Amino acid sequence: MVRTESMMLDLGTQAPDFQLPEPATGRTVSLADFKDAPGLLVIFMCNHCPYVKHISDGLAQFAREYQSKGLAIVAINANDVEHYPDDSPEKMAEEVKAQGYVFPYLYDDTQEVAKSYKAACTPDFFLFDKDCKLVYRGQFDDSRPRNDLPVTGKDLRAAVEAVLSGQPVPSEQRPSMGCNIKWKAGNEPDYFG
Repeated sequence: MVRTESMMLDLGTQAPDFQLPEPATGRTVSLADFKDAPGLLVIFMCNHCPYVKHISDGLAQFAREYQSKGLAIVAINANDVEHYPDDSPEKMAEEVKAQGYVFPYLYDDTQEVAKSYKAACTPDFFLFDKDCKLVYRGQFDDSRPRNDLPVTGKDLRAAVEAVLSGQPVPSEQRPSMGCNIKWKAGNEPDYFG
């Protein structure tokens, strides 16, 4: 496990397009499916990461709460499943059921979507406004495995509340932290150095 921080993609960035399979349903989900939403949260995550596992219950609750308020949410797994079989599409479908996720959980086999978002870690959160412009990239909250802080989602909640009420998103944004995305050999992005 390599502890990695979010790359903090530039605010105002247009949401990169994607069209990816959803293992739990067999359908394909694209960015265009969310064009009428007042906000879109894109989460890069996986099944096996202790940082994701740490917030998974809180994330499931957060998603149920905010999807009912109109927020569109999609999660993407870009890990190398050959070397990390716990993140395979079959295991992703199991994870959706086990955690009660109400959002699509997509598989980025080529890792190109993760690269287009400059995703670096799991979890990595990207919140876009109604115009698909990036308004928040950062942590769920200050809780981490073994730091004894409760999982509240307070940082992301503040940003989502602002988007849904048409207010400016707080400018203080702390990077998300988690395991590095497990890149396929020879496919590592150039934005790390």
